[in-house]
Amino acid sequence: MDKLDMRSGNLVDGNIDKIAKLFPNCITEGKNEEGEVVRLVDFDLLKQELSKEIVEGNDERYTLNWAGKKQAILTANSPINATLRPCKEESVGKDGTAGGFDSENLYIEGDNLDVLKLLRETYLGKVKMIYIDPPYNTGNDFVYEDDFATSTEEYLQNSKSYDEQGNRMFQNNESHGRFHSDWLSMMYARIKLARDLLTDDGAIFISIDDNEQENLKKLCNEVFGENNFVGEVIRKTKSMTGDDGCGFNLQHESLYIYSKNKENLLLEGDDKDYSGYLNPDNDPNGDWCSADPSAKSGGETTYFGIENPYTKKIDYPPVGRYWAFSKSTLQEYIKSGKLKFKEQHRDNERGFIFKRYKKDASSLKNPLNSLFADSNDYMNQKATTELVKLFNGSYFSYPKPVDFIKYLIKSIAKQNDIVFDFFSGSSTTAHAVIQLNAEDGGNRKFIMVQLPEPCDKKSEAYKAGYKNICEIGKERIRRAGKKMVSEHLDKFVEDVVEKTKAFKDNKEIKKLIISKEMEKEVNKPKLDIGFRVLKLDSSCMKDVYYAPSEMTQGLLFGLEDNIKEDRTAEDLLFQVMLDMGVVLSSRVEERKLRIENGKCTIINNEKFSKLNTSDKQQVKTIYIVGEYSEGDSPNLVCCFDNNLTDEVVTEIAKMQPLYAVFRDSSMSTDSVAVNFDQIFETYSPTTTRKVL
Repeated sequence: MDKLDMRSGNLVDGNIDKIAKLFPNCITEGKNEEGEVVRLVDFDLLKQELSKEIVEGNDERYTLNWAGKKQAILTANSPINATLRPCKEESVGKDGTAGGFDSENLYIEGDNLDVLKLLRETYLGKVKMIYIDPPYNTGNDFVYEDDFATSTEEYLQNSKSYDEQGNRMFQNNESHGRFHSDWLSMMYARIKLARDLLTDDGAIFISIDDNEQENLKKLCNEVFGENNFVGEVIRKTKSMTGDDGCGFNLQHESLYIYSKNKENLLLEGDDKDYSGYLNPDNDPNGDWCSADPSAKSGGETTYFGIENPYTKKIDYPPVGRYWAFSKSTLQEYIKSGKLKFKEQHRDNERGFIFKRYKKDASSLKNPLNSLFADSNDYMNQKATTELVKLFNGSYFSYPKPVDFIKYLIKSIAKQNDIVFDFFSGSSTTAHAVIQLNAEDGGNRKFIMVQLPEPCDKKSEAYKAGYKNICEIGKERIRRAGKKMVSEHLDKFVEDVVEKTKAFKDNKEIKKLIISKEMEKEVNKPKLDIGFRVLKLDSSCMKDVYYAPSEMTQGLLFGLEDNIKEDRTAEDLLFQVMLDMGVVLSSRVEERKLRIENGKCTIINNEKFSKLNTSDKQQVKTIYIVGEYSEGDSPNLVCCFDNNLTDEVVTEIAKMQPLYAVFRDSSMSTDSVAVNFDQIFETYSPTTTRKVL
């Protein structure tokens, strides 16, 4: 008999659990006085996480360390004064229309560290899958040099690490004294921020070769926690028979998978084979197959004889085994039909069938196989061929095969999940998302982030008109989208032709079939083949770090305009969305209000274009953000025009938005400023009002 433990719970272990959840990188291991291995808190690292300065500490412990690690932690935690500006002219609508801005996909140009910081609050816990193919640090790769000790503008002007285009990169040669350290510093800050974006059942997939494989794993063990390492996938990259000079031929690279919380993760591979599941007896529970009714372990309650009421044969479990059910459960199984007695059987046969139902399967998929990508179908050669066919030219080196990324996405991302790639390169990940959605009718969204690295002027890409990698990536998504639409149309026509073949002489029935198929096609959810282009830039606000403040009368007048002159209303809108945590793929309705004889009327762009200059000045633009039905209250309404009148303020207040945002110089007169609060108190007292 165990002795009852009358002591209270161990609060230290509970506190360590809490720290591990927030800062898994701060948990390490050591030995207690009895020599047992125990969990410890790396207090120096925890101090660094909670400090804006570099904290020194040299206690001996198990840890991954490198020159510049503390600076990398500081860099990851440092704020930036930046925003994302929409670029409609480079965007593509859901249906592929150039310049459309209704897509739920995002293509973001800029340094991925800055972008990760900007997206952190808005997409915190919202991304199901992250896939990245970072620089492998071969000695010829470029890596990012991060320094936030100065302002964004100062760094842009003064850093010698920037090239002529202002790119924060340098070539990390093997002769460099900090060869591995520079790569680790670059990756640490980005992976640390990326972890926060993942859903609790999400995961990150990272392609890597042997140059930094062991360092990447140690780094991810620290950021995610060693217990959240899921596994390693091996991808065959080539079939060459050559070697590296010592008789070894390397034909593969690795992909590491780390989860946000492994307890909640479920990865799925290929479909299970259910061809053996049938329903010959019309069982209401559906398809089934005969299963083994015995188990390895059990006891007195699970070892007994089962008598067949038809043949009187008594069955016992095989020698050394037990039934997988008790006597009481047996009666339930007989009643439900899960255990069915045979009316006739041979002497050496069991007298009953124990059914396993397809509907009871925990998953219709096999697990993700670590060797699924060991065939030629996933080699580099195929990826290169795919891109050459799409572009009719070779414009990008070392892309990943679409089928490889698509298989990974399919293993975790369901119908409406977000897939994120912040080393997006040629946009293979976006291509894979669109193709998978086309195949299974999904509505997965992608977010691509890529620094506009300039193409070499001697390269085929540059000669073809692509000045940087982003131009290649965006064009690939455009072409992939058109290809998916074309292939879908061809398949639709083939299916309709096949369905009407049997009625080749009956035109009326053929017309009816075609009509029905067309109706189904029209009502199907449309494939989103577009993307919104956003570009990283400095804040829209002059000199000061921007955050919307609560509306006060004093802010509405008497202040110098603090918005940069070159910023548009759309620029301000997206900075507001970032600061207020509104996802950047949200529906945005631009509504023009014409003030005439003390009343507001909505006019469309066509009517607006026909107005004279004087009348156009009387039109104010409001932005309604987020999904809502007419008559419902929208989540966010913004207006950044100057000289607003009572009529416009009243029109917005009547919509009763959750939030309303204006610029501080908006009010046309002191009278409007005075009336502002009263108007909202009358029509929408619960609206939170903010100003820039």
